[in-house]
Order: sequence, then C-alpha cells, then structure tokens
Amino acid sequence: MYLLLVVVVYILFAIYFIDWKNWKNYYSTIQYFIISNLLYNFIFYQHTLWKYHAVTIYWLNHTLIDLTFTFIIVPTVIMIYLRYYPIGKKQLAYVAIWVAYFTSIEWLFYKKGLFLYENGWNILWSIIFNIILFTFVRIHYKRPLFALLASAPIIIILLFLFHPTLSELK
Repeated sequence: MYLLLVVVVYILFAIYFIDWKNWKNYYSTIQYFIISNLLYNFIFYQHTLWKYHAVTIYWLNHTLIDLTFTFIIVPTVIMIYLRYYPIGKKQLAYVAIWVAYFTSIEWLFYKKGLFLYENGWNILWSIIFNIILFTFVRIHYKRPLFALLASAPIIIILLFLFHPTLSELK
C-alpha cells in the first residue's frame, strides 16, 4: 500500500513539475542512474547494503520495489532536480535540500520497517551516498564522460568498504 501511495505522489510530481517538452535533455542522465542501479542490484544480489521490505502485501519484494524506484521515482526526481537546478551560490543549498529530502524519506521508511540496512550500511552512509548521487547526477548532465570516469573510483571505494570479494558473490 505504501508503494502505491509513493507512486501516485511521484506521478503527480511528474505531471506538475516536469517539463515534458524537454525530457530528452535528461534521458542520458536517467540512463546513467538506471544502469548504475541495476548493475549494483545484479552484481550484489546476495550482498546488498540496503533492502526494501514490504509489510502490507506478501508478494511485494525488494526487486519489485527497487524496479519501481528505478523506473518511476528516480527518473521523476532527476528531471525535477535538473530542471530547477540553480546557477551560482544557491547550488550548494539546492543539493543539500535534495539530500535532506531523500535522507528524510529513507529514515521515515526505515523507522516504519520498510527499508532495512545490511552489511554495515546505515543512515550516515546514506547521507554520504545521497551527496554523491545528487552531485554526480548534475555532473553527468553537464559532462557525461567525466562523470562516468569519476564514478569508477567511488565504486571501488564502496566495494572495498562494504562488499566481499567477487569470488564470494553468486
């Protein structure tokens, strides 16, 4: 039930805040996120850092929730985030607001038992991750190749800090 409510809210956000005439401008950055997220979920299927947990419908699992997040919620967020991204001194505050927003929603879902931390991950790591996420979404929008290259060291650091060796994975 929570997932349906969240989807409805983000569809309304999409209707009212997205500039649909210019959706193609955001397409490659949305793909950057989708590919990164799906790759993470595929490679680390057996060793995730966080997991979605449905409490209302027995068949709703992490995979279905994450696919909804990946293909509906985050593309909406990315298009809104990039459309209203300010110029000048307001950029830091803008990113901070989005990081606080995402982190607050995660914390609320965590408190409700809908979001679970695993393998050493916690809300502080999520704050850091959200800072990286929103920073790199903007970087990718402006300089895609640089964002792709700069993502590699971050991925390696996360692998080093949180994951078992690749030979231990499924």
